[in-house]
Amino acid sequence: MNRTRIQIAKPDIVRHFDALPSRVLKAKDIHDVLADQRNFWRLTQTTTAEKFIEFLLKHSKLELCEFEFPQRTERCYVWNSAPLLAILQGLKKDLHFSHYTAMRVHGLTEQTPKTIYLTEERTGASMGSAQLTQEAIDAAFRKPARTSNNWVERDGKRIYLLNGAATKHLGVVDEWMTDDRGEAVRTKLTGLERTLIDVTVKPAYGGGVFEVLKAYELARDRLSVNKLMAMLRKLEFLYPYHQAIGCYLQRAGYKRSQLELVKRQPMTHDFYLAHDMGDMRYDPEWRLHVPNGF
Repeated sequence: MNRTRIQIAKPDIVRHFDALPSRVLKAKDIHDVLADQRNFWRLTQTTTAEKFIEFLLKHSKLELCEFEFPQRTERCYVWNSAPLLAILQGLKKDLHFSHYTAMRVHGLTEQTPKTIYLTEERTGASMGSAQLTQEAIDAAFRKPARTSNNWVERDGKRIYLLNGAATKHLGVVDEWMTDDRGEAVRTKLTGLERTLIDVTVKPAYGGGVFEVLKAYELARDRLSVNKLMAMLRKLEFLYPYHQAIGCYLQRAGYKRSQLELVKRQPMTHDFYLAHDMGDMRYDPEWRLHVPNGF
């Protein structure tokens, strides 16, 4: 039986994919490989990108990975297997790990979270400014926090793909993460200060306010409050999250000089540590409502 040109070229194709720097590929990456190597492999124009991928899926180490998120199914291709963290990082351009996942990487939790948080920044302008009133704050924080339903289950984990504000990836760093099998993966994730800001804003994505407090305690010897406050100003939040940060820092045992860096910011409104807290008490020093027992 006569072999087709793609069958003849298969050993060279496999060697090429074995040598690629990443085992996680989008369809465009495979299209680009075909366009670049077509002449060398002597493939005819009838071997379209779709037929090329179909051949690789049937006759090589290429596999299709699909994640059926409610907002949109995300797909990628994996060559010769890859850790889940690497696959997730490769689902879309410029994704980064965040919230509870970043807390674990930075040693800010003693728990083993069963959730993975990925964030994709929106494009366009930042949050900007609006007129803030006490009535608007009270009304907003009496309601439950809005949380994403854009998640899927995979390998015993709940994986969230979050939409984040446009921040030009402020505070996002490159760092190694280790998966449940002990395999190290180079990833993008929020750094220490940005992680603490994010879980202050969304404590539900950090295990709740008591787990966030524990994160501040575990960060005490490493956290730069100066850097955190500079980053918070750049993020231009409408709500006065510095009051929540100050309360966390105080209860986590930070120095008075560090607390003063937060107290320099104006406190013109009463604020809330989290949404819909039920029984609360008021901390006048930070003009902050906190849950009873906090």
